[in-house]
Amino acid sequence: MPNKIPEPQAVCNSLTRSAIFIVATLKPGLENANTVRALCADVDALVRAVGTRAATGELSCVCGFGSDGWDTLFGAPRPANLHAFREFGDGERRAIGTPGDLLLHIRADHMDLCFELAAQLMARLGDAVSVVDEVHGFRYFDLRDVLGFVDGTENPRGREAVDFTAIGDQDPVFAGGSYVMVQKYLHDMAGWDSLSVEAQERIIGRKKLSDVELAEAVKPSSSHSSLTTIEKDGQEVKILRHNMAFGRPGAGEFGTYFIGYASAPEPIEQMLENMFVGRPPGNYDRLLDYSRAVTGGLFFVPSATLLEALADRNPQLSTNESASAG
Repeated sequence: MPNKIPEPQAVCNSLTRSAIFIVATLKPGLENANTVRALCADVDALVRAVGTRAATGELSCVCGFGSDGWDTLFGAPRPANLHAFREFGDGERRAIGTPGDLLLHIRADHMDLCFELAAQLMARLGDAVSVVDEVHGFRYFDLRDVLGFVDGTENPRGREAVDFTAIGDQDPVFAGGSYVMVQKYLHDMAGWDSLSVEAQERIIGRKKLSDVELAEAVKPSSSHSSLTTIEKDGQEVKILRHNMAFGRPGAGEFGTYFIGYASAPEPIEQMLENMFVGRPPGNYDRLLDYSRAVTGGLFFVPSATLLEALADRNPQLSTNESASAG
């Protein structure tokens, strides 16, 4: 009998109208770690319980773990490419890393579903974690960000999406899992809106209305689309973006929550280096003159099969057993 392929989490689900992103840190103590581990076995059940109340709502939740959080909660073995968020750039143009042991990416076509599931998950976690960032995102018109451009045009689709996001033979213990990177960007809308449409298009690398990519002869090498196109061995390497707009107009806050899934962190990190440092250095993404990253985190998303099994993983117990055996 062939080995059963692990069931992935809802990484490749379609983009929905609403999302809640929660990043939390684990509080010290064995009891708190036990609480988070116990939730791993129940995430799917909570999604079903809430989601059946609106069967067409497309409710899902992806659960990921940061490098330090993984070590504390689960120990060895650990995903081969899981590490702390790599920072890029300097001065005001900088991709910064911020704390995060646990990521919950909740999405649905209705915010009430996202809200209810988030409330249920946080009730289960209780005082075991501290929430360091929570963003309620929405789909803005026809898949556009608040800057007015379509977001995620080059996302892989269908089987290709799975191929670019799911770990395979390169790390067989964690097959079916993914890596996910998140960043919260705040935009200078007054500065952006002062630009002509043509200037905005040169910065993005696409037509604003039609979303058609600019011809190579006129598209600047510093455009966002140029610098986030990655090739390896002559083939384009894609990531899956599920970005969402967010903001508080009364507070003058307008933003984009970037969330990118891939089978390894390398292509996303290369994109960030190109954007913040430049390709070549100095030829940076001019979008960053109007957008500032205020958070950054890298997380590993285990397969749904492994996520449930992680509830029984206890590195503290393993350590004690090893000590007793010695």
